[in-house]
Parts: sequence; structure tokens; C-alpha cells
Amino acid sequence: MSQDSQPGLSRRQMFTGTTAIVTATSLSACGGDEEEAPIIRPDGVPMSSFGEESTAEEVTAGLDLSGQTAVITGCNSGLGYETMRVLASRGAHVFGIARSIEKATDACNSVDGATTPFAGDLEQFETMAACADAIGATGAPIDMLILNAGVMALPELQQVNGIERHFVINHLGHFILANRLMEQVKAAPQGRFVTVGSQGYLWAPDDGIQFDKLDGTWMSEYVPNDAYGHSKLANGLFSLELARRLEGSTATANVIHPGVINTNLGRHYPTHIKIFASLFSWALPFFKSVEAGAATETYVATAPVLSETSGFYFEDCNPVVAGHNMENAAMAERLWTVSEGLTQAYIGSSASDVEES
Repeated sequence: MSQDSQPGLSRRQMFTGTTAIVTATSLSACGGDEEEAPIIRPDGVPMSSFGEESTAEEVTAGLDLSGQTAVITGCNSGLGYETMRVLASRGAHVFGIARSIEKATDACNSVDGATTPFAGDLEQFETMAACADAIGATGAPIDMLILNAGVMALPELQQVNGIERHFVINHLGHFILANRLMEQVKAAPQGRFVTVGSQGYLWAPDDGIQFDKLDGTWMSEYVPNDAYGHSKLANGLFSLELARRLEGSTATANVIHPGVINTNLGRHYPTHIKIFASLFSWALPFFKSVEAGAATETYVATAPVLSETSGFYFEDCNPVVAGHNMENAAMAERLWTVSEGLTQAYIGSSASDVEES
């Protein structure tokens, strides 16, 4: 039974309950009186025949991606690695980004097909600027820019340059990369931005992005999942505003939820939780395999039927109407403006200029 079909639980309760099981804690808010929230599909967006058990190989079966270039962050493990492997096997030239050139090189060398390693650490903005410039120097139009990497469940409040660290890594680092590579994506016949978000956006505050307290002090008591959810809401709003800014071009932008997968994303959980997930994830029906977890981002990046689909949220390879501020256009526009202010030194000049400043 999927996380969206458990009777007696709302979607928000079920997602929270998933992590509660993984973390071996109780969920006090999990009552049985609230009806399950129905999945609402947006009008006019193509539906696929794929679902929660489909794999990245299955959703790309029969596709020839020869001549296309894909860029993906977090290529060295988990969903990023599987997405790179499958795209390369279908003929795409994959530019794989990891925090170090050694990790990126090892990952790229371990898959069949054309791959090129690049280094970029999402919390070190100057490295993301340099990474984008190195990719730009190839001159290749980018058919797929997959913003995949991320961090989750940091055990304590951490800040980077005064900003809460989940928000920095999951949102701002990718914001820099996307902006610096914007013209290369638009130069492709039909470039696609795919942001790997999460249904964890449901953990964000009810009033959305905490613009006045991006340092994380909006939490009276630090809660890892709340900080993560705040950053995942930012991912969705970034994609929404990006789609608006791409109107009139052939490029598109969409955000996806990959599902619940036991990957390196959970490396910050306590040791006993990671052991539990490793031993029992196969038996828990809401867990996906890495192969299935990579399906939605791979599908949205490649499916010919989605060539004109932009500004939507996908789960299990199909569009879903998201709530909880994910479609708040005014908030999305404000987030973009604030993000520009926080990263201006890195999105508007060359990497050499950044290093000299």
C-alpha cells in the first residue's frame, strides 16, 4: 500500500508517519478521524501509464537520447547515480556533478556511456559558480538540468553565512547553478529543468517561507524535518517561478517527489535508525527501491509527451496538484527576488570575478 493510499490518514499525516516509522518514534498527531485527502490531478497535463513501482529504465525504454546533454547534481550516489546511469545508457552525454572531482570521476567512470565529471559543493557558492563556468566552457546546449542533490535531517541547527544549512544546500546552491546555466538550457531545442523536491514540503510552516528568519530561528525548538520541509517548499516555489520566467521559450521547469527511498540522503539520522532502514525497508510498503525512486525525475526529464509541460509537481511519474503554498505564485516571486539578493555575487559574474572579490 502506498503512502497515499493508507486508509484513515491524510497525505500530510502519512508522509510524517513514514519518517516516524523510520526514526522509530511515535506520531502523536496520527489520529483516525481525518479522511484521506484525495489526489487531485491538474487539468491539461498528460498522464502516464507509469506508477510507484516503475523504474527509471522502464520509463525510458525505447528512447534514444543520442546527441542530448544532461547535467545532474549528486551523481555519485543514490537517485543521482541511478539517473546518470540510465540516461547514459540511453545515449545522453551526462555531466555528473559531485562535491569533489574525485567522487564525480569515480561515479562517471563506473557507468557505461558518455559521462564527464565536474565538482561543485552546493554550500560553497564559489564552487557552484566555477562548476557552471566549466560546464559553460564546453559550449554544449543542456537538454536536461536535473537538480537532484540534497541534505536531510541535520541533527542540529547549522548555518552557512547566517542562513540555515538545509535551505542553503537544497535551494540556494541549485539556484546559482540554474541561473548560471539558464541560457545553455534555453539554447537546447527543448531544455528541461527538473528539481528534485519532496513531499516533505508538507512539513514547512503553514505560512510558508520564513523570509525574515532564514537563519532557522523561526523554529522555537529545532526540528530537523521542519527545516528540511522549509527547504523543499523553496524547491517547489523556485521551480514554479522559473517556469513563469521561461514562458515564451521552449524550455520548461517542473518539480518532483521521488518517493521514500533508503539512500545516502538519510546519512544524518542516528545510527540505529539507519540500521533499521537498511534491514527493514524491503518490508515496508511505502519504501521504493533506488531504481523506482529515480523514475519520476528521469521520466520528467525525458518523456516526449511533456515537451510543453511546465510549472507542475509530479509524484510517481504523474502530475499532482500540490497544496500548502506550493502553488503560491506571489511567494514564489518573492523567494526568487530574495534568493537573487543572497546569491548576487555568484549569479551575475564569472567565477574568476567571484574569486577576486
